[in-house]
Amino acid sequence: MCDQMTTNRDIHPSAVIDTMAEINQSAVIGPGCVIGPNVTIGADTILLNHVTVQCNTTIGCGNTLYPFCVIGADPQDRKYKGEQTTLEIGDNNEIREHVTIHRGTVGGGGRTVVGDGNLFMVGSHIAHDCILGNEIILANQVMLAGHVKVDDGATIGGGTGINQFSSIGRCSYISGLTRITKDVPPFMIVEGTPAEIRAVNVVAMSRRGYSEPHIEATKEAFRRLFRENGGSIVQRMEAVLNDLGEHDSVQQLCQALSASNDGKHGRSNEIK
Repeated sequence: MCDQMTTNRDIHPSAVIDTMAEINQSAVIGPGCVIGPNVTIGADTILLNHVTVQCNTTIGCGNTLYPFCVIGADPQDRKYKGEQTTLEIGDNNEIREHVTIHRGTVGGGGRTVVGDGNLFMVGSHIAHDCILGNEIILANQVMLAGHVKVDDGATIGGGTGINQFSSIGRCSYISGLTRITKDVPPFMIVEGTPAEIRAVNVVAMSRRGYSEPHIEATKEAFRRLFRENGGSIVQRMEAVLNDLGEHDSVQQLCQALSASNDGKHGRSNEIK
């Protein structure tokens, strides 16, 4: 997170800013914005017109927030009774129109976290206690329920709904309008109704610097884990690790599958 400063010379006169907010001097606050108490906004972050940041939120450097997004709002959880919970947003995120991101709940650890370099398209929703990594794309109208975890480099297609406590793996791709009720393994392409693992996301792996041997090993692991019959998934994972376990991507894939298998209804963040 970048350094924070408290004076600012580029605030539109129509903006309403609580006296307990801290805004970096290079941040830009546009017309009609409302910023509540205990909000910190970092250097070079731009709030275009009519952005709301409710309270207890830290926004890092170089972010752009588009009109009518609502950030740091109260969680939509009947158990929430006004406790002091937080939202933390990193650097260089693009948060488009009508995006909503809610603070955490006490039962979920008290905080929602967003990393760096993400793109959240129009109308996407990030609920309480979600933990998002870096360089993630949420297309229009993606809905993340509470306690969802999304790892680096994942892309989620428009209109997709993610069940609470699900985990979306690194470099995975979910096609539009997919209903996700359990974890999505890393490096996999998931689509259809019901959702099925279709292939390896070779494009994302290449873009994030995975070597050709890693990609080929992951493709072989996919074939043996999801396309071949015979033996339980645990037995197949043991065989894959014995043969291909020197590749980090294969290890991560098997670790994620094992964690999902241990969780409730295939969701590693939810204890049985």
